[in-house]
Amino acid sequence: MYPLSFILLSKPNEIKFNEGSLILIDKPLNITSFGVVKQLKWAFSKKSGKKRYKVGHAGTLDPLASGLLIICAGKKTKEISQYQGLAKEYTGIITIGATTPSYDLETEIDKTFDTDSITEQQIKATALSFIGVNEQLPPVHSAKKIDGKRAYNYARNGEEVKMKPSIVHIHAFDVTKIEGVNIHFRIECSKGTYIRSIAYDFGNRLNNGAHLSKLRRTKIGDFKVEDALQVDEAKKLILDTTFIPETF
Repeated sequence: MYPLSFILLSKPNEIKFNEGSLILIDKPLNITSFGVVKQLKWAFSKKSGKKRYKVGHAGTLDPLASGLLIICAGKKTKEISQYQGLAKEYTGIITIGATTPSYDLETEIDKTFDTDSITEQQIKATALSFIGVNEQLPPVHSAKKIDGKRAYNYARNGEEVKMKPSIVHIHAFDVTKIEGVNIHFRIECSKGTYIRSIAYDFGNRLNNGAHLSKLRRTKIGDFKVEDALQVDEAKKLILDTTFIPETF
């Protein structure tokens, strides 16, 4: 049988391209979500002989984030919005005492703060304060579209842009470990939540500063990263599988 990471809706060792495929990928660091799609699109196109075989992902992960990425291929691309709407789970590290313009390590530290007076009790209380409904401003260094243009394009060109707040729901925010200025966490949240913005707001709520220094997506709905394939594994599985042509 195929692993959960490769749901083909077909017999073993067969891909019915007309039925579509759903693949769970463990995205590595320093590659974009589109980069993953591009690699799998190449494999599907090569196997099927169709240059424009449809492949897409259900929820972007930043290049500096790793973890679960749902890939939809063929007719499964029509279901992408269903997967995008599922709740997400993340683990990572928020580093207090310093901020960056991008709210993560994509940009250099621009401000530093003294953290000596911050206690473990304050950190845990701040985490609890996020549980529930929150108004959140997406990072300027994000793929959010403003007047048809990605927000990060404005930021990289030094242009000012006004981000519109969005409403997100934080279902759980656990502080799993504190190592000096590094706060390890687990967060369960609704779609559209920017964990980078949570990190920035976390610093503000401590009357300090903070940024996201590590992020990994561990769950999307009931799908788990433990069941995901590496990109090369998925490409090999696609290329090694028997091709069944489309039927109409």
